[in-house]
Amino acid sequence: MRYLAVAMLLAAAALASAQSKIGHINSEAIMQTLPEAVDAQKTLDQLVTQWEGELQKMQADWKRKFDDYDKRKLILTDQARADAERELRELDQSIADYRNKKFGQNGELFQKQNDVMKPIQNKIFKVLEEISKEDGYDYVFDKSGEILLLYANEKNDLTQKVISRMQSFGK
Repeated sequence: MRYLAVAMLLAAAALASAQSKIGHINSEAIMQTLPEAVDAQKTLDQLVTQWEGELQKMQADWKRKFDDYDKRKLILTDQARADAERELRELDQSIADYRNKKFGQNGELFQKQNDVMKPIQNKIFKVLEEISKEDGYDYVFDKSGEILLLYANEKNDLTQKVISRMQSFGK
């Protein structure tokens, strides 16, 4: 029993001395304070608005042609009806293709986001790495992302420090 108590004390002492320093940031807050990130987001938003406008025009055209077809389908010949239905299917497919080309998993929006945001994210990671090494952090989590952080002591929040450093980065 005595050996067990000594072993537990030794284990507790080892754990206490091996504690890691952990910090967290809010990358969304950092991105919202960086002028280049805000400008990049505005550019992306303008593209999305433009593409959504194109989609709405295409859908309105489809709807107009469908309504016209629906009104006349009883008086159309079989060939004319088949042609109109084929045209509607082709328009529907072109709408789906356009949506996928612009907004799909590997679409233009994804590529543009990667092109404009990747350099900014790389700067943030570089600054965060410098701060982490200087201040002796072992781990830093991003509490704005998919990682669920149930508790975060605010004294370890590096967000403001990264923002300050980002504002003077490369000057």
